[in-house]
This record gives sequence, structure tokens and C-alpha cells, in this order.
Amino acid sequence: MTDGPLPDAPLPDPAVRTAHVQEIAPDLLVVPNRRVQLVPNIGIIGGTRAVLVVDTGMGTANAEQVLALAHEVAKGRRLYLTTTHFHPEHAFGAQAFADEATYLVNRAQADDLKAKGPGYLEMFRGFGGPVADRLDGVRPPTPDLVYDDAHDLDLGGRTVRLRPTGRGHTRGDQVIEVPDAGVLFTGDLAETGQFAIFPWFPPYDTDVSGVGWLSVLERLAAGEPRVVVPGHGDLGGAEVLADVRDYLRELRDETWRRRDSAMSEAEIVTEVRELLIERHPEWEGREWIEPGVGCLCAEHSG
Repeated sequence: MTDGPLPDAPLPDPAVRTAHVQEIAPDLLVVPNRRVQLVPNIGIIGGTRAVLVVDTGMGTANAEQVLALAHEVAKGRRLYLTTTHFHPEHAFGAQAFADEATYLVNRAQADDLKAKGPGYLEMFRGFGGPVADRLDGVRPPTPDLVYDDAHDLDLGGRTVRLRPTGRGHTRGDQVIEVPDAGVLFTGDLAETGQFAIFPWFPPYDTDVSGVGWLSVLERLAAGEPRVVVPGHGDLGGAEVLADVRDYLRELRDETWRRRDSAMSEAEIVTEVRELLIERHPEWEGREWIEPGVGCLCAEHSG
């Protein structure tokens, strides 16, 4: 798979920096991505008996740093790993956790890892430079445990809720809730400071759903979490979810209004892109507006 928004210049090294770890609640840490491309926000959630790691970073070297930090935090407690979705910067370090942690995910994500993981590995290696270096020797991971409808993970004195959301950013998105701390990990269903990432790569991958994604964000925003840990960007409160929800509505409405007038998709892209950049001039990721329009044009019922 090579089609899609490819970088015009070499990407920076997607290095996870565990030295910048932050405690956002008792026994709940986040390794922030520092707004570096292809670096996710990573979580370490502790209970009295076990510790759960959320996302790995890209490649084994990054994941080994995360694993070392998790061992330091756990102090002998059992380790679990989960990932928010199958994309390489979130899940393609899981092999470093083999024999060290139990890797569990929702079934739709496990299916994505198996069916689409190899293609995404090839595509990301095609970025070249430090990204390809990070993926040297990496293989798509295979989870140890797969759940269907929902999973409550008892860490000892703290239960973490793993919940599949249905189609949104991918077919297999999963959110991780820590109810006692009011914390929600969203993966790439929510990000700050940039346009929503639409992995719309027809004919290879068309699982992203703008309509489904908006519905997911409406449900998540209604829960009003205290802290939202987005897939990329700065942590915040419930306003993070509201901002992404409002943008997805805006993208849908502006795209469908023009689709109703029988404009060509190319004309729609030009107009909507110009309008959204004018409204959000400070946001990064402008290259994701066009695939977002393409996805919503395909979902337009007319």
C-alpha cells in the first residue's frame, strides 16, 4: 500500500522520550508525544496487582523504552498491554512486550492487525529515513487475548474499561477509560492542534467513516471525562472531544452541502479546504482535509 498523503520532506525521528513522563492521577502516567509526528501519547495505568500500558510507540527500540519504564513503575506487578488501534506508531512495538506482558485488544482491532497490518508496515517503511529505520525488523503483532463486546480489566483496586467504539478513525478503534480518575484514552479518534486524520486510501483502505466517527465523538463527549488523552497532541478536558466533534460536523456539513449541488469532488475539495484552513489557520495536518472530503463524499446518501 503506497497511496495516500505521503510526506513532501523526510519526517523527523518518531522517538518516544520517556524522560518527559507526567503523572496525571495517582499511579497513572502519560508519556507525552511533545507534538512530534508519528509519536503517540502513551499511558501507564497502575493498580495494586497489575499495570496496563496503552500504546507502544513505533518500533521495538521505542517500545523497549516504554517497557523499561513500565517495569520500573510496576515493581513486580503483572504487566498488560493494549493498543488504541492498529496503526504502526500505536501498535507496531508490541513484539518488544512478548513474554513480558499480556497483550489484549478488541476483536475488530485484532482483525485489522492481521488483515491490514502488513500493508501499513510497507507503507510506513516507504516514508524512508528514520521512520523506516524504526521499523527495521518489525512485524505486525498478534495479541495474546482478544475480547468481543467489552472488557473490564481489574488491576487491583482499579478497574479499567476497554471499549470498542465501532467504525471511526479505523474499523477497530478502542477507547480506554479509567473511571476512578476520570481519564479517557481516545487514540486517534481525538487529537489536538490538527485536522482529523482520515486514512482514506481507496481502493486499499476505506474503513474510516466520517459519519461513524462523528457518532462516536458525540457519545464520548456526553461522558464528560475529566482528562482526555488524545492520540496525538496536548492533553485536555472534555473540550478536546467537543472540538473534534464540532470539526467533524463542520467537515460533513460543508462537504455534503456542496455534494447536494452536484459539484465535482475536486471542486468540493478546493472550496472546503480553503474554508477550513481559513477557520483553523493554526492547525497542522492540512493534507488530511482532502481524504476527509473524499470519505464523506462516499458516505453522502444524496
